[in-house]
Amino acid sequence: MPLTLNWGAAADTMAPGTRRPVRPEGGQPSDFVRPRFTPFPEEYQPRTRRPAPPAAPSAPGRRARRAAGPGAGPATQARRSLISSSAGMAVGTLVSRVTGFLRTAVFAYALGVGDLGNAYNNSNTLPNTIYYLMLGGIFTSVVVPLLVKAAKHDPDGGEAYAQRIFTLGVVALLAVTVVGTALSDPLVSLYSPATGAERNLMVVWAYFFIPQIFFYGMSSLIGAVLNTRGSFAAPMWTPVINNLVVIVVGGMFVVTSGHGKHAGTISTGAVQLLGFGTTLGVVLQTVALLPALRQVGFRWHPDFAFRRTEVREIRRMTGWMGGYVVTQWAGNLVAQRIANTAAARGTQAHGYSAYSYAWMLFQLPYAIIGISVITALLPRMSEHADVRRYSLVRNDFSTGVRLASVIVVPAAIFLGVLGGPVAQVIFSYGSTDAAQAQYIGIVFGLFSLGLVPYMLTQLQLRVFYSFHDSRTAAVVGLLTMAVGIVGDVIALESLPPQQVVAGLAVAFGAGNLVGAITGWILLLRRVGSLDGWAVARSLLRMHLATVPGVIFALLVMFGASRVVHHPSPAYGFLVTIVGGGGAVLLYAVCARKLRVAEFGFLLRTVAGRFGGQSGRH
Repeated sequence: MPLTLNWGAAADTMAPGTRRPVRPEGGQPSDFVRPRFTPFPEEYQPRTRRPAPPAAPSAPGRRARRAAGPGAGPATQARRSLISSSAGMAVGTLVSRVTGFLRTAVFAYALGVGDLGNAYNNSNTLPNTIYYLMLGGIFTSVVVPLLVKAAKHDPDGGEAYAQRIFTLGVVALLAVTVVGTALSDPLVSLYSPATGAERNLMVVWAYFFIPQIFFYGMSSLIGAVLNTRGSFAAPMWTPVINNLVVIVVGGMFVVTSGHGKHAGTISTGAVQLLGFGTTLGVVLQTVALLPALRQVGFRWHPDFAFRRTEVREIRRMTGWMGGYVVTQWAGNLVAQRIANTAAARGTQAHGYSAYSYAWMLFQLPYAIIGISVITALLPRMSEHADVRRYSLVRNDFSTGVRLASVIVVPAAIFLGVLGGPVAQVIFSYGSTDAAQAQYIGIVFGLFSLGLVPYMLTQLQLRVFYSFHDSRTAAVVGLLTMAVGIVGDVIALESLPPQQVVAGLAVAFGAGNLVGAITGWILLLRRVGSLDGWAVARSLLRMHLATVPGVIFALLVMFGASRVVHHPSPAYGFLVTIVGGGGAVLLYAVCARKLRVAEFGFLLRTVAGRFGGQSGRH
């Protein structure tokens, strides 16, 4: 599937010499690209428009513009460009997450949710959390705007600046990796109160896993360079390699050691197999990005000649970004520690492994749609913000929210209802029984109910980053963390140990809801308008369109429980296929009846894309 990258679709169309407007207090985002003020541009009308004329077969680079029709405005072209740019990433992310599903299912089968699974999942989380605490947020949210700015203003197109940034990143990653590995033992004690064989196993695996920090960081750094050069698909595809390697490793563990093992009964060879194999997957994921880096013309030559102004700007942005990252790390630390404490007080099956597996499932709809849209939007928003094109930043944000919500809203609602049956299909095997899988599904469903505010908060933060404003992002993160931690502590102190992890999922959603509301208010003060009525109207219609599907799914769940044993894989399969499939079809019908413009736009764009491809054969 060819990728159409058309960042210039929303470029300024004013004639030379025309005075450029500067940050109006009101108006719609298209004020800056239309010759006259129109309070309600065509792109934001709630009615359903006629589909654009079919495009003739054309070169991939022109397909999006022709498919938009001769009268399409810049905002329409920008939306098609966003979908085209996101499509390749979404497909890659879908394959990545499907293989991630398989990986999670294999390890749930092999290790279960008891002390062995908790030891593995706790240790395997350490490199991610340490990397994100030290450098992850900087690489993903600060480096891209800086590279975009350098590409626009530096005489060499930002090449020398990219070399210096890359060099700095490599050095920082090496330092963090060495220090983190040396602190493996105290880090395990920080995250888990486990003792005995479980703790010893965590420490051993931590020494295997924490060196992954360097390779996770290199993947993010390479991805930032690729994104600013118009290449988005490779970082979404390479995790597939990691997942496939680890799936093979998990299969080898099952073949050689079986399932139903515990922390005290696993052999030394099996520990080493899982340790080396898991880290090998991350290494190969990073190595697979190198051809894409060469394809965009980047050849790294270590350059330590940092300029004072560059270091000062990085320090300014990373200072506040560091504050935001610390808040997120603290929130994750408290949630992980409380999940492990709940397991120690109750049963291991209701501890961190259940939380971890549910979180992996929760990431699927957000990763496929949310991350794809965010990744495509960030370079464009950074470019618009850099030249003070505030109306186009608003347009980018509004477009991103509404297009992503077409999928995210029904995913959040339906998975909130069907989380239990879905998890029973995936996890009810080997070392994990159906009741344990049901609990994972309950936690997953509660996570899913917070999907929309989570996505909205992430999009808002990217707008702040595009303005090089990481201070406001830190404020939003601090408030989100505070609400989440309060909710976590309430769950630990007020709920039975078997329900604490479910309470953590509710606290996560509550924190992101508060963060989304706060971020919206602060963003309004920055850009003046967020196209709020259009966003609210679309979100309301999308939520209404899910109601018949929810009712149908609940009826199927009730009927299935009378036919097959519940919980069981058979029950989960029946409800997921019949109830979930029917809910999705009803959502599609209701979205068209309610004139959800973004749903129709998405269908026409996808149909035009595949129609254009088939027309060439």
